[in-house]
Amino acid sequence: MKVILKKDVRDLGRTGDMVNVTAGYARNFLFPRMLAAEATESKIKEFEHWTRVATSRKKKAREEKSGVLEKIKKATVTFKLAAGEKDKLFGSVTNKDVSDALVKQGYEVDKKDVQILEPIKVLGQHKAKVSFGDGLEAEIIISVERLGEAPAAAPVKEKAAKKEKAASIEDDTDDEE
Repeated sequence: MKVILKKDVRDLGRTGDMVNVTAGYARNFLFPRMLAAEATESKIKEFEHWTRVATSRKKKAREEKSGVLEKIKKATVTFKLAAGEKDKLFGSVTNKDVSDALVKQGYEVDKKDVQILEPIKVLGQHKAKVSFGDGLEAEIIISVERLGEAPAAAPVKEKAAKKEKAASIEDDTDDEE
């Protein structure tokens, strides 16, 4: 019996293939699971039309994504985050953060499309890839900057001010005695 596969079936074929199978295999396994349809003349024509429509849609989507990637190649994503000593971030920049930033810039990018080459846990410039599949990839630059002023400078000044205040209080108490 000839059938047209609607989905990939292991050890049998891929979607769209016309294969010969036994009637029992088709009737008891493939048809109930909607994995295949009987290869009648009308079904063959319908399936050929469906594949033409699907390929034209894929081609159009690929052209749109390649246009988006050309624009993304020029984009730089900047994050201003809190960091501790030695420029280490409190947390990290994830692919979701990058995709959200790209969406804010006007690009439609899913978090699954962003591939960070190594975890971003320090300040500086980093690279990531945006991949839409089918060989469509672009490399973007991620810039991570410190939020506010350096944390090491502020506490030292505060501690020095507290010590001076404490010293002046001690001096005042010595004068009173």
